[in-house]
Amino acid sequence: MKKRVLIIGAIMCAVMGLTYAADAKKPITLKYAHVGIAGEIQTRYADELAALVKEKTNGEIIIQVFPNSQLGGANEMADGIKSGAIAMGHHDFATLGKYLSDISVFNAPYIYRDGEHALKATNPKTSPTLQKVNEKLIKAAGLRVIGSNYRGARHLSAKTAIYSPADLAGKKIRGTPVKLWMSMIKGMGAIPTPVEISELYTALLSGMVDGQENPITNIYTQKFHEVQKFIMMTGHMQAVLSTFINEKAWQSIGEKNQNIMNDCLEEVALRSLKWTKEQEAPVIQKMKDYGITFIDESSGLKNDEFRKSVNAQVAIDFPDWTDYIKEIQSMK
Repeated sequence: MKKRVLIIGAIMCAVMGLTYAADAKKPITLKYAHVGIAGEIQTRYADELAALVKEKTNGEIIIQVFPNSQLGGANEMADGIKSGAIAMGHHDFATLGKYLSDISVFNAPYIYRDGEHALKATNPKTSPTLQKVNEKLIKAAGLRVIGSNYRGARHLSAKTAIYSPADLAGKKIRGTPVKLWMSMIKGMGAIPTPVEISELYTALLSGMVDGQENPITNIYTQKFHEVQKFIMMTGHMQAVLSTFINEKAWQSIGEKNQNIMNDCLEEVALRSLKWTKEQEAPVIQKMKDYGITFIDESSGLKNDEFRKSVNAQVAIDFPDWTDYIKEIQSMK
């Protein structure tokens, strides 16, 4: 009898073990790439998103972050996500423009009122415009925008003082190597020159380019203030980066985890807005102490001329964006 009980107990344990093994899910690991370096808001965003997703999914989803262009520059990274070699990442919306031109509209200059507006317009939950464009992107490239993060307004920096588009005539200004940036910088009056962010410090130092444009916090973190003397507070773009994922990878995690990730993306996006507001003023003071001169409208910057000239050039190069821009600008 005793032996029989032991045998039955052993069988029950074995069955329970098999059941547990069948129920236990192996974590899904998603490779996440971006070009940000240590200390940047976009780097903090990716790291905190990964930590929050792991926590909220109880370890079912592990996001493995590869910063600092480890998996390639912006274009290589986007191609890697499209192919599925990389699961997800973040960069400017315009980086995806080579697959679907319309997606770049979310990086259009002079389109957002502020950071809050930029995040609302680039949140798939709250933006009907993004929802429409996202469906086109999924069909065209197998990519889906699932969120965004904010890094502040983008401003122009140069070795010489710039007050209007006329001052940029003949000057080479670096742009993110995508069509929209080339259009914008041409509209500013300069010669658009594509340079990857990882090569920009050297390009500025050597004189390959005369200036560049980036958010205040990024200018400081990347140490561009060491090789520039003037920062023009053009605020020509709200620097909002798309977080995008390979559609097959997105479907592989299931609806429950998709919903959790959506909530995490929204939460960390709002954190990025807070971080930017907290960091900009101290960073501006540090650069002033270093010897940087800031030029704004009170000191002669003719930003109305930049706005008019840039918008005219974008309208020429992207005539199909008119309705999208109206929709985005009308968002409350």
